[in-house]
Amino acid sequence: MNLIESLKPGVGKFWLYFTAAIVWSGVGIYLDYLAAGWLREQNLISTILFISGGLALAAGIYLAMFKRYADQNIFRIREMNGDRICFFAFQRWTGYPLVVIMMSMGIYLKIYSPIPKPYLAILYLGIGSSLFFASLRYYRAISSQS
Repeated sequence: MNLIESLKPGVGKFWLYFTAAIVWSGVGIYLDYLAAGWLREQNLISTILFISGGLALAAGIYLAMFKRYADQNIFRIREMNGDRICFFAFQRWTGYPLVVIMMSMGIYLKIYSPIPKPYLAILYLGIGSSLFFASLRYYRAISSQS
């Protein structure tokens, strides 16, 4: 065993599924929480319209992107060989730059966006809810592993 292999934080597949589920649902809930805060000052009709737009966007993002992405990760983890796999393999290595870009854009929009926060809430609800919906696929993978 070389030095790099000995330093690799190896875990079982359960922990890869669990980590992905917690990260995806945690980020999703956080984005939904931010959006809810921005909608708090709106009247009921406006709030319903903004939430409806966010959930419609969430369905589209989930079906077009995150469902497939989660399924690919689940399949990739299932097909991995070995009892101890690198902890960071819960996501493809090529996905990490996308995470950095999405986080950077989210922070930028939250702080500097000229878009009024209630309208921005539609985007945050769309991404947050679709991440949460996709996280449910990881929880299902955990339960089917037992």
